[in-house]
Amino acid sequence: MSSESSKKRKPKVIRSDGAPAEGKRNRSDTEQEGKYYSEEAEVDLRDPGRDYELYKYTCQELQRLMAEIQDLKSRGGKDVAIEIEERRIQSCVHFMTLKKLNRLAHIRLKKGRDQTHEAKQKVDAYHLQLQNLLYEVMHLQKEITKCLEFKSKHEEIDLVSLEEFYKEAPPDISKAEVTMGDPHQQTLARLDWELEQRKRLAEKYRECLSNKEKILKEIEVKKEYLSSLQPRLNSIMQASLPVQEYLFMPFDQAHKQYETARHLPPPLYVLFVQATAYGQACDKTLSVAIEGSVDEAKALFKPPEDSQDDESDSDAEEEQTTKRRRPTLGVQLDDKRKEMLKRHPLSVMLDLKCKDDSVLHLTFYYLMNLNIMTVKAKVTTATELITPISASDLLSPDSVLSCLYPGDHGKKTPNPANQYQFDKVGILTLSDYVLELGHPYLWVQKLGGLHFPKEQPQQTVIADHSLSASHMETTMKLLKTRVQSRLALHKQFASLEHGIVPVTSDCQYLFPAKVVSRLVKWVTVAHEDYMELHFTKDIVDAGLAGDTNLYYMALIERGTAKLQAAVVLNPGYSSIPPVFQLCLNWKGEKTNSNDDNIRAMEGEVNVCYKELCGPWPSHQLLTNQLQRLCVLLDVYLETESHDDSVEGPKEFPQEKMCLRLFRGPSRMKPFKYNHPQGFFSHR
Repeated sequence: MSSESSKKRKPKVIRSDGAPAEGKRNRSDTEQEGKYYSEEAEVDLRDPGRDYELYKYTCQELQRLMAEIQDLKSRGGKDVAIEIEERRIQSCVHFMTLKKLNRLAHIRLKKGRDQTHEAKQKVDAYHLQLQNLLYEVMHLQKEITKCLEFKSKHEEIDLVSLEEFYKEAPPDISKAEVTMGDPHQQTLARLDWELEQRKRLAEKYRECLSNKEKILKEIEVKKEYLSSLQPRLNSIMQASLPVQEYLFMPFDQAHKQYETARHLPPPLYVLFVQATAYGQACDKTLSVAIEGSVDEAKALFKPPEDSQDDESDSDAEEEQTTKRRRPTLGVQLDDKRKEMLKRHPLSVMLDLKCKDDSVLHLTFYYLMNLNIMTVKAKVTTATELITPISASDLLSPDSVLSCLYPGDHGKKTPNPANQYQFDKVGILTLSDYVLELGHPYLWVQKLGGLHFPKEQPQQTVIADHSLSASHMETTMKLLKTRVQSRLALHKQFASLEHGIVPVTSDCQYLFPAKVVSRLVKWVTVAHEDYMELHFTKDIVDAGLAGDTNLYYMALIERGTAKLQAAVVLNPGYSSIPPVFQLCLNWKGEKTNSNDDNIRAMEGEVNVCYKELCGPWPSHQLLTNQLQRLCVLLDVYLETESHDDSVEGPKEFPQEKMCLRLFRGPSRMKPFKYNHPQGFFSHR
């Protein structure tokens, strides 16, 4: 039935509200194209709002028709097919309306896009014009800045002041009536005056050059005369050598020394000049000499020569180095340390002669990278000395000059900047290298004119002649005193090791005629062993047991009594007296902590040492102190009360004459010896 109805169906055109009539399907392409363009024109006439309302209405109608068709199909019947066909046709019409609305919407969208694109092109054109204008503005600003910053060459010329210009310039150049009110004309006039002055100076310069050439010619003539004179003077000097040797006036040798001194570094040069001057003025026996390679010293200051084969040589070296293995980090550090501690090729030697024909040889070096001086010392005597065991450190190069001035042990660098240099190459302290390089004593730096202030460090330290001259005489006297005192101790130690306390005839009056106690042992003690002794605690706590001191142990005996004496010998002996600590082993152990008389005996040798100094320079102080200890031990033992319960004679009969045996509640004994009466009394 549905097929019959579809056959009987006629083509219809259903028009919706506000929609144009649809044409038949068999229209030509030209008609369709005209309709498309008519729709584009129709878009401008139609209201989008009304189209939207039509769209909503059409959608609602479609929903209604679909619902009715669904309802009719569900009911079924004979006439249902006709109604369904009618509603289907109505739905198709609504679909056509939706298609037209869709085409209109696409046309509106395309027009909107075209309008947006046109507006965007206009905006881009305006933006490009703005950029061009901004670029032109920036260019103009740069040109304005260049014009404002323009400096003429005349601004670099240092013109005379206005006062001098109007005062010195002639009226035809200055033109005061014109230039006073016109800065431009004023500048031009000043430039004209500057040109005039420079012309005059140029003329004067040419005159000076001509005079200079004349003088140079005269100098050349005199140089030729002097060059011809030099060989004659050399022949005269050679002929006068026997006369110089006969008169002890080595002018030729001194001339060579001064020629060599030109290549010394500044500190060594200051030392050489000041030591030579001191020797000529105050000490004729002082010998000053320069040792080392002059050629190496010259090479230090010679600039490297440029050669044409540098590139080829460098290429060959690169090939060789690539074949070799690269040095390890340890080898590189060793090379850097060696370079850091490098000494100058030249050194200065001083030979200081003492009264007993002994000579102190001092060799001064300069460490170029550390900017400090070091010294090595050696003592020689007229006769060969037999060195006792205990005197091995007295003339040692490492300690013979230690603490020449208080606290100057020469194991640390005096230059504060060196510590930062050491950190870079891994050097902890300079004391590990002093045996090889020498000791950097402070007095050595001052003799070279070097001063390193700690409060205000200086960037560069310059050798000062006045500083060297102010310390030269005092230091030389101290050096002589040190050598003489060490040689005197050397001889005394030889006797002490054999149990003999040498007392000179000048000091015999300080002691009684008969001394029974005797020295049986004199040995060297290490610093660590001295610190561990129980009866030296007071000295250690007082800070008198430094590692620069020398330590000895003396043993004095009389009968069963044994007196141990620990001796601290300061490097500054005999200006600084030795310090004794005592321990008596007799009827128990007695020290200053449990026996007041032992403390008094220590006071006799430590406090009253001035009575034992003897004649200047007090080289007998140590032996006199030891002899005094023997006397004090005699007095201590002889004045000790005898135990009546013990039969037999006293172990230590009283042989010393004492006015009073004991005094005070502590029963102090008379330890003071009175000469020439020969008795002992209390202090």
